Amino acid sequence: MNIFRRDAGDPADVTPAEDAPVRRRGRVRGVRGLAIVAAASLALAGCSGNSDDQGADDESTSSGGVVLANGTEPQNPLLPANTNEVGGGRIVDSIYAGLVYYEADGTASNDLAESIETTDSQNYTITIKPGQTFSDGTPVTAQSFVDAWNFGAAAVNAQLSSSFFEPIAGYDEVSAEGSTLTEMSGLAVVDETTFTVALKQPESDFPLRLGYSAFYPLPESAYADIEAFGENPVGNGPYELAGEGAWQHDTRIDLVPNDSYTGPRKAQNDGLSFVFYADDDAAYTDLQAGALDVIDQIPDSALATYEADLGDRAVNEPAAIIQTFTIPMDLPHFTGEEGRLRRAAISHAIDRETITEAIFQGTRTPATDFTSPVLEGYSEDVPGNEVQAYDPDRAKQLWAEADAIAPWSGTFQIAYNSDGPHQGWVDAVSNNIRQTLGIEAEGKPYPTFGQLRAEITGGTVAAAFRSGWQGDYPSLQNFLGPNYQTGGSSNDGDYSNPAFDALITQAAGTADREQANALLLQAQTILFQDLPNISLWYQNVSAGSAETVSNVQYGWNSQPLYYAITKE
Repeated sequence: MNIFRRDAGDPADVTPAEDAPVRRRGRVRGVRGLAIVAAASLALAGCSGNSDDQGADDESTSSGGVVLANGTEPQNPLLPANTNEVGGGRIVDSIYAGLVYYEADGTASNDLAESIETTDSQNYTITIKPGQTFSDGTPVTAQSFVDAWNFGAAAVNAQLSSSFFEPIAGYDEVSAEGSTLTEMSGLAVVDETTFTVALKQPESDFPLRLGYSAFYPLPESAYADIEAFGENPVGNGPYELAGEGAWQHDTRIDLVPNDSYTGPRKAQNDGLSFVFYADDDAAYTDLQAGALDVIDQIPDSALATYEADLGDRAVNEPAAIIQTFTIPMDLPHFTGEEGRLRRAAISHAIDRETITEAIFQGTRTPATDFTSPVLEGYSEDVPGNEVQAYDPDRAKQLWAEADAIAPWSGTFQIAYNSDGPHQGWVDAVSNNIRQTLGIEAEGKPYPTFGQLRAEITGGTVAAAFRSGWQGDYPSLQNFLGPNYQTGGSSNDGDYSNPAFDALITQAAGTADREQANALLLQAQTILFQDLPNISLWYQNVSAGSAETVSNVQYGWNSQPLYYAITKE
């Protein structure tokens, strides 16, 4: 997810598969040492919200076993297929459950699925566990999944994660611009607990993707007024909204355990409240004061001291997260050969090593590709990645070559949300560019993450912009397909290269993981030639908890396993 979410592995009764989402617009949702294959990605979202009126004086901070966590105001109403950023993603993942879920190490295990079977990796028969219900008591059936997937895929519904359904037969017809079709031919209900899925080509890791939020079911009541439903959703996961007024926009959202959920993520606490902070410093202050129980991102100002501050409650581990910034393909001076030269010049102008040490205190590692070192198949030796090296002389040479095509004019800007921990690195990168290339370069701050995302998804940002990816499921393909394939769900820069698309599709249909990863490595060589975005650094999960809670564990994608946290 644009810095978004998730994990995977070989689910029991699930045949491993390949993966190849295409595009829409979206998010940034990243892991520790995985020993597994695939995962999907959501938008890296920054933190947003208000904190001045939150904290120790809030009466809910003493509410027994309710876990208080930092959060972000969701970009959209809480619909699974329309949520592809971290703020909404952590909530959606708490109130819904899918066919599989991802354990802390990235292993995928069955949640609602009884079995996922195939003999050819193209045609799947999925059986769900009987007796499952939504929090309103209505049954979760095979139809609940088929209807939700069709709704998510159809162009008429304009869901941000539509492209995750791209492998399914009939997707092209329902997703075509102007199409009024609403049902994919590849989905069919067999009986109350069984449905079949026909893909356009064999894709052996298809089951691995099914823990991603786009594939969650919806109750029949959702479709009567889908927007109203998104404001007060009825899910089938470990939590549900805590009644009327549970979602106080830009302030917090309160969840309580869903007693009807009987799956493996059963809540081990009395509830979960996400408090939306205006900045990470305020959240960290509340954590130290015991007014917040868990935080998933330490502010830059505390990176040098938080491990000493928190002791064994501090976490600093590798995660499936990469930080980038995107240069839209239609941005003036960044199209064609001129644009290719300028993109390479900017990449060479950035001193990644110094920035990661000076600002991030070693909690980041300079990137050598577009994925994550914790994923199976990662390589630090992708041909073409020498463009990542800090080389001021080469940067100046390339910029001069671009000027010979069309002289530079204007100011190079990087848009970011100021309610997240981004100004420091944006200023540092801008300084590198300004000092090396001799041009005006600066950050372009937006007050909130939601405001920035609205302009990015609307195509009106008119600047380079902060991006990044937090894995939805542990797979190289999850980092590449949604972000760079034509029509990908988070391809916000509108990048399109048929040669890259072909390799992504070929890798998705390759049963042998080693062969598939070789194709994905080849696809990355194309990205290093085109540079649709500038890859910066890999991010650890730098986080911590208060003395108020126990059993705090962070998953492969940096998100706490909220349901497992205990609190007296």
